[in-house]
Amino acid sequence: MSAPAYTVRTGTRASRLFGWGLLALLVALVAAPLWADRGMIQDLFFILTMLVLAQFWNLLAGYGGLISIGQQAFVGLGAYAMFGAVIVWGVNPVPAILLGGVAAVLLAIPTAFFAFRLVGAYFAIGTWVIADMARLIVSQWQVVGGGTGTSLPREARADMWGVETIAALFDMRAAAARDVLAYWLALALAIATVAGIYALLRSRQGLALAAVRDNVEAAGAVGVDAKRMRWSIFLVAAFGTGICGALIFLQNARIAPDAAFSVVDWMAYVIFIVVIGGIGRIEGPIVGVLVFFVLQSTLSQFGAWYLMALGLLAITVMLIAPRGLWGVISDRTGLQLFPIQRRLYGGRIAKETP
Repeated sequence: MSAPAYTVRTGTRASRLFGWGLLALLVALVAAPLWADRGMIQDLFFILTMLVLAQFWNLLAGYGGLISIGQQAFVGLGAYAMFGAVIVWGVNPVPAILLGGVAAVLLAIPTAFFAFRLVGAYFAIGTWVIADMARLIVSQWQVVGGGTGTSLPREARADMWGVETIAALFDMRAAAARDVLAYWLALALAIATVAGIYALLRSRQGLALAAVRDNVEAAGAVGVDAKRMRWSIFLVAAFGTGICGALIFLQNARIAPDAAFSVVDWMAYVIFIVVIGGIGRIEGPIVGVLVFFVLQSTLSQFGAWYLMALGLLAITVMLIAPRGLWGVISDRTGLQLFPIQRRLYGGRIAKETP
């Protein structure tokens, strides 16, 4: 009698249903200019860009075990590279966004070279110090305004790729068309980020990354190159963060060192989003960014009390639900929208493998 055939699957019925629902949501988001006003478009842009930053930090900390608090360096340098390319070289702002990602990678290489020699809290502090050094250096760049910053040239905003087409298509002013363009770019970046990270985690490299996070020595014993894995995800996260930073300040159309390298806006809030939603899970930043947006919309007018409320909520969640809000939901319901666990099927057998 022949042995039963076995198959390995990662998807679940819930994830397949979610996939169809997600497809419908994406169609609605692409068509947002038809049903949303300008204020809502800007809100959606904010949610999408913060989601991208959170997903890349979650890739580093949640899957790679690299607790960096210097990612604002890549946001700021990516944005300044885009502004510099537009002002100095006359590059159109839309393709200049990619140069922001390239500049971030160029900074990430020496950053990783020095920071990877540190561990734990020393690594986190080291990345923060390097980010502050980058801010001080950029603030001396007089071509882009030095310490006071600058704005995108009016002619660059007027000639931005796609603005005239969007304005004619939706019968709107150029300023509103620029917001729509930035929103669509943010949506494309968010889709590519989530899909790319999910594909990585489902691959053999994803298994290797999880092994490095859990135990470097054990991962090395089974042939995983921990150094190569950490370098890879650090550079990938820098590239995506740099592109996102360039896109954020393309939409703002103005930049200054303190805003571009803000540790609160691009690091503290991102950590809050990931911790609240659930670190080490793709669903975590999605839940976290929605919670953060609601809190910001309702409490931001209270000034310092707003920041205290965020800190108190983060501490409470860490104490009561260390795996975040999505961790609580998943543990109680078994729901996984982006499943990465392998399940062995064959006959009546359905066995989970880590």
